[in-house]
Amino acid sequence: MKQQRPITPDNAYLRLATLCARSEQAEGDLRKKLRDWSIAPSDASAIIARLKQERYLDNERYARAYCRDKLRFNGWGRTKIAFMLRSKGIEQEFIDTALAEIDDDQYTAILNEALEAKSRTLTHKDWQQARAALLRFAASRGFEPALFYPAVSRLMPGNDDD
Repeated sequence: MKQQRPITPDNAYLRLATLCARSEQAEGDLRKKLRDWSIAPSDASAIIARLKQERYLDNERYARAYCRDKLRFNGWGRTKIAFMLRSKGIEQEFIDTALAEIDDDQYTAILNEALEAKSRTLTHKDWQQARAALLRFAASRGFEPALFYPAVSRLMPGNDDD
């Protein structure tokens, strides 16, 4: 295995600035990279401060971009997005701001499309098992029960007379 040269704080800054210029990054993820590169904590703090000062790094901007992308491309709900942002060390006020920007009509449409697509793949013969599978699916995607229970009921009304 090839011996790697240690990364200097200046090189670490340049690498992270390049990375941040290409895509939004979370501060926690960058700090982890700096630890992996064996950068001293004092140097790591200075690098992070410089990235913030030069506007390469902005946790609020990251939260907004993450929220938009995970909703649009992954079909995640607010609960899962908030959980993942918290796990990346994003401040709660930034999470709340990003989630507040979600259009409710678009959000509901994404939930309904995901449920309809999932319902077409279900092979359960029993309607109760199929309904339970849809409820689990919506919950695993991070949608709120107050939204997905009525949506599942509209999609798959109960057969109480059986």
